[in-house]
Amino acid sequence: MNQTKILIIEDEEKIARVLELELSYEGYEASKALDGLDGLRMFREENWDLVLLDVMLPGLSGIEVLRRVRSDDSHTPVILLTAKDSVEDKVSGLDLGANDYITKPFQIEELLARIRAALRLNRQPIDIAESEDWLQVADLKLNEKTYEVKRGKRNIELTPREFALLAYLMKHARQVLNREQLLNGVWGYDYYGETNVVDVYIRYLRNKMDKPFEKPLIHTVRGVGYVLKDSL
Repeated sequence: MNQTKILIIEDEEKIARVLELELSYEGYEASKALDGLDGLRMFREENWDLVLLDVMLPGLSGIEVLRRVRSDDSHTPVILLTAKDSVEDKVSGLDLGANDYITKPFQIEELLARIRAALRLNRQPIDIAESEDWLQVADLKLNEKTYEVKRGKRNIELTPREFALLAYLMKHARQVLNREQLLNGVWGYDYYGETNVVDVYIRYLRNKMDKPFEKPLIHTVRGVGYVLKDSL
C-alpha cells in the first residue's frame, strides 16, 4: 500500500522540520520546501495527496502559490497555515479553493485531525463512484462519479469542499440541517475548527448555484440551520 504523500511549504525551517517529523511518525510520506517557488516546483514535479501551505512565504506568497496550484489542479487538498489575525488571507485562500486553514500556533493533534478530514473528503467521491445515478432537486443535478454539477443546462464548477457540502445537502433534501450536522457530515467528527465555516461555504454555494438563477434552492431557517429544497 502506497504511503500518503504530503508536501509542506513553510519558510520557518524549525516548524517545517517538526511537521515533517510528526507526519512521518504518523505514517505519512512528508517532504518540505522552504519558499514559494521551490514549493510550486515540487508540487508540479510529483503527485501529492495533500499540501500544507504557509501564507507568508519568500519568493512567491502562499496565496499566489495556491492560485497557481488551483490553475493546474482542482482536487488535491490544500490546508493553509495562517497567522492569527490574517482574516483577509483566510478569505482569499478559501475563495481560491483552499480546503481548510489552521491558525498558528496550533496543536499538532488538531492539524492531524484536519489532515485526516481533508484526505477523507477528497477520497469520498472515489469511494462512492460505483453509482452512475444523478442526485436531483428541482433543476439542480449532481453526479458523484463524474464530479459534475448542473443547474438547468448550465455547468457549475465547485471546489471539492463545496461539492461535498452540496452533495450532503442534496442527499438530505427538504431536511433542515443545523451547523453541527453539516460539520459532522462534511468536515468530519474530528473537525476542530469554527462552526462559521459552514456559513462561509453556504455563501459560496449560493453565489454559484442560486444567485445566477431565478429560484433559490438553499434556504435559511432562522435559529436552526439550512435546507435545500425547490420551494419554501
